[in-house]
Amino acid sequence: MSVIQSGLPVKSPDQANHQSFDDPEAAVTYLCDLFAQAADFLCNAFSDSLNGTRPDCRYRAFYPEIRLRTSSYAQVDSRLAFGHVAAPGGYSATITRPDLFRNYLEQQIGLLITNHKTSVEVGVSQTPMPVHFAVSNRGGMTVPHEGAMGFILRDVFDVPDLATTNDDIVNGLGFTFQDGSRPLAPFTAQRVDYSLARLSHYTATEPEHFQNYILFTNYQFYVEEFEAYARAMLADKTSGYTAFVGPGNDVITDPDQPMSPPAKLPQMPTYHLKRAGGAGITLVNIGVGPSNAKTATDHIAVLRPHAWLMVGHCAGLRNSQALGDFVLAHAYLREDKVLDDDLPVWVPIPPLAEIQIALESAVAKVTELEGYDLKRIMRTGTVASLDNRNWELRDQEGPVQRLSQSRAIALDMESATIAANGFRFRVPYGTLLCVSDKPLHGELKLPGMASDFYKTQVARHLMIGIRAMEHLREMPLERIHSRKLRSFEETAFL
Repeated sequence: MSVIQSGLPVKSPDQANHQSFDDPEAAVTYLCDLFAQAADFLCNAFSDSLNGTRPDCRYRAFYPEIRLRTSSYAQVDSRLAFGHVAAPGGYSATITRPDLFRNYLEQQIGLLITNHKTSVEVGVSQTPMPVHFAVSNRGGMTVPHEGAMGFILRDVFDVPDLATTNDDIVNGLGFTFQDGSRPLAPFTAQRVDYSLARLSHYTATEPEHFQNYILFTNYQFYVEEFEAYARAMLADKTSGYTAFVGPGNDVITDPDQPMSPPAKLPQMPTYHLKRAGGAGITLVNIGVGPSNAKTATDHIAVLRPHAWLMVGHCAGLRNSQALGDFVLAHAYLREDKVLDDDLPVWVPIPPLAEIQIALESAVAKVTELEGYDLKRIMRTGTVASLDNRNWELRDQEGPVQRLSQSRAIALDMESATIAANGFRFRVPYGTLLCVSDKPLHGELKLPGMASDFYKTQVARHLMIGIRAMEHLREMPLERIHSRKLRSFEETAFL
């Protein structure tokens, strides 16, 4: 299709009609067809332009979309946190990579059709697809930086647009699109594409390898134990795990197969123990600091995982704690500062019963301690997350008083950020830390102490995180994604 815009001819794929669907599988198949048509059109046009000659027209293709219109309130099970819209009206969502999100989309669309007893419409939206995202899935094809080509890229192709690449839906209230429709999904297509590209960059693994159960850690030692566990699971043909993937998309299916990591590891090395249906476990080494924690969770959130947990090290703040003790976060003192503009510090971050029970049960199972005896090695309470790793070197009167007033039992730099972003993005969250030093009591993290600690505790701690995820995996999805994370006006999609 060719039109004239601002005096320039604009070429687009032939416009496809919106179609109604009562079958979620058929609806997603049509989404895949429309997305492939748009992406192929842009990739072919971009490939033809690589000779450096300025094209004599502008190329534009659009994301596909889902639309729902209902004239009545849904009669749904009030226990469900998702799968229905709150009020009559029109709703829409632009969609990217329907091939990647097929299972998710089929489930969410199916719930809409069932709960509202109406069909959904699938067609081409009015949101342009940036050429960067269209070519990002084509091996060997990249978009050069501005000025590297013989013409100005944005004169010929659409580029990422911050107007549709933001968190206005999850952060706000009463959000509507320009056409008056309200959102069906928590993220727009461009916001998802942006994060998919960032995930590939920061983790050096493709988004399709990510599993629905995410463990975050802040030490490489956990990665080594995770790989050992993954190899043991691959050797056990009854485990249900099918592959282990590391940075560089290095896939192994044989427990004795060596890994070939890239020469330079990414900022957040990520490893995936895969299982059918995305039911495996992903481990992300976010390193140290709340900025990394926010970056990782900002982007992983678009994959709509079923749960994420922090399993890292912390400073124990109580004299009764010993190195190697566990801390189950029940509340958070947020002094990480990186989310203050998106989620003010006065917003409480509640503990989620399903996650807390899974973690406590996993600690009991792995340590073989129960009930009152479990209190010998684990405390439940407030975890403080600060943005200053060397807070001990400053005047301690202020920080220590706040820690005491909050009843904090442990301190780190990442847990509150991960929990708060889980709350913000409606991803079930939790924290189980391991005490590696006690700065208020003269037990600093020194090399000799650390070596003994790592040898005895890391494997056990990681296993607790894995067992907790396996416990959650057995729970119905509607129990994990509970109403506690939903605001006044929520999207129908998780």
